[in-house]
Amino acid sequence: MKDPFVQDYGWNNGEACGSYEYIAPQVIKLIERLNIKRVLDLGSGNGALCAMLGNTRYEIVGVEFDKRGVEISRSLYPNIPFYNFGVQDDPKELMACEKPFDAVVSTEVIEHLFSPHRLPIYAKQTLKDGSYLIISTPYHGYLKNLALALFNKWDSHHTPLWHGGHIKFWSRATLTRLLEENGFKVIEFHGVGRISYLWKSMIIVAQKI
Repeated sequence: MKDPFVQDYGWNNGEACGSYEYIAPQVIKLIERLNIKRVLDLGSGNGALCAMLGNTRYEIVGVEFDKRGVEISRSLYPNIPFYNFGVQDDPKELMACEKPFDAVVSTEVIEHLFSPHRLPIYAKQTLKDGSYLIISTPYHGYLKNLALALFNKWDSHHTPLWHGGHIKFWSRATLTRLLEENGFKVIEFHGVGRISYLWKSMIIVAQKI
């Protein structure tokens, strides 16, 4: 039996999310430095990040569970392949149509998943040996958690009224453990957005082992 999941995230246009302002530049920098050529965007949303990468020399493919997100992506970016799959699906369906990837990128997705272990499991089966998973999620650490409590921001931060919103809240340690328990070795950590230790998000680079 599949976990409950949100089928309609609410995509209605191709505008980039606000978080892309501080996440996308770091992701692109990492892809360039790691000499990656072929990229899967896992949870590609409305295709905005795929478009940023597709305008460069990279081969880019998008996978998104929200059907409306895929429709928008295909309409706006017809030269990029987009597939309507989620991490609960069998990655063999995707790999029947695609070659293995040098990197899987997943930005601000894992915090929305009921069963987050499915994301690295899916990613691993689409990657070449020794390739990379680059994953971002809102950052949580002692100082940031303390600041949220002191300024009475926990209620709004947990976004309980947001349909399809955040249901998992990750620290560097918990996300590292999830990835290492599912076939990856964490090799880099980057905080992005805002000052150190109050970062908006974190980006972890993990290598398939």
